[in-house]
Amino acid sequence: MNGIHLDLLNAQIRYVDHGTYRTRIVEAGKGPVLVMMHGGGGHAEAFSRNVERLSQHFHVIIPDFIWHGLSSCPKFNEGNWCQQFTDQILSLLDAMGIQKAHFEGESLGGWIAMDIALRFPERADKIILNTAWGMDMGTERNGEMAGLRESSINALRNPNRETIAKRMEWLMPLGGTTDEIIDVRLALWSRPTTRDALIEYYEHLFAPECTNYLFRAPDMRKMKAPALMLWTEKNPISGPDTAYAMADAFPTSEVHIVKDAAHWPQWERPEEHDRVVIDFLTRKH
Repeated sequence: MNGIHLDLLNAQIRYVDHGTYRTRIVEAGKGPVLVMMHGGGGHAEAFSRNVERLSQHFHVIIPDFIWHGLSSCPKFNEGNWCQQFTDQILSLLDAMGIQKAHFEGESLGGWIAMDIALRFPERADKIILNTAWGMDMGTERNGEMAGLRESSINALRNPNRETIAKRMEWLMPLGGTTDEIIDVRLALWSRPTTRDALIEYYEHLFAPECTNYLFRAPDMRKMKAPALMLWTEKNPISGPDTAYAMADAFPTSEVHIVKDAAHWPQWERPEEHDRVVIDFLTRKH
């Protein structure tokens, strides 16, 4: 595998100021727009191994979410604060003159991809839910969430190579964590502004009322965009049974299960991820 620098050699990394937000993006390629959204606590580099291949087919845009990476950290709204991510992404696309796009969301990013496609169907072409979070299908492994919360908060309050490595190994318990990705995560989680924002993010995420914002089967039946459940055998949050339950709820959907991968299949198995994504997005549905 190449390092992150080589993977992004043909990409542009820049900031976009739009409305009340400032968003760092990785951008490459021409063609249909593909917005790739990372998971909770993450950053654009989560998709660095996919940029070179996917940008040969698509205009790839990978933002840092608000409160994450090097993007801005606005005040959390009352009520469904998760919709602030959707507002950020659509505001970003407006500023870039983009009306419609494909959306891939990993974990938290899948939650936001669903929110965009359900509330703003005119903005979403196809969506890819990559080991997504943000739904309640009755099949989730809620017992795993305590480990996620503990490793996240501990790494944020005590950022060092050991705590960050433990957090990354929760994502990829089968292997795949590199010194370089630990360095990137450590640099970002050591920034006081980002660290404080992420601690508040996790406090909101694990608050009891957050369950009110989850999507369920009746919501999914309203989906107009074709959806791909890109899942893994070893996803710590929810297994393939969740992906198949979601596929049964979506009007137009399909499932692909990546073997020997956990919560970052785009990083753990990039070639397979990219092949499946290209096939799904370029096929007629």
